Amino acid sequence: MQINQAIKAFSQSEKLKSSLIWATQMVEVTIALAESEKPGAERLLKTFISMIGNEINIAKKAAPHDMWLDAEKNLNTAMVMLNSGVAHEVGYHLTQALSKVTTIGQQSMTLLVNDGLL
Repeated sequence: MQINQAIKAFSQSEKLKSSLIWATQMVEVTIALAESEKPGAERLLKTFISMIGNEINIAKKAAPHDMWLDAEKNLNTAMVMLNSGVAHEVGYHLTQALSKVTTIGQQSMTLLVNDGLL
């Protein structure tokens, strides 16, 4: 990974980590809601997860890394679980995506620290 890619990957990974943590919290809140309130919360959650997917696509183009695709797959699986009515499974897949994004951030940060840029 080159320096400019590492900077972009680090920046994107930090943004995506926050978003994935928020989404996971939203899942927990959605699960705890009354049944009559869940459809609206699930619509919001689907929108938010789609927005995270868009950010992963930007990251894939700005700072190519194989693990972005893995994170995207985990995010897509989370969306399938949500669309299938098994919201309690969504958090697991979001956490898997978070793990991939964190790894990208760590690799980028290590490169930047080694070059004295962080």
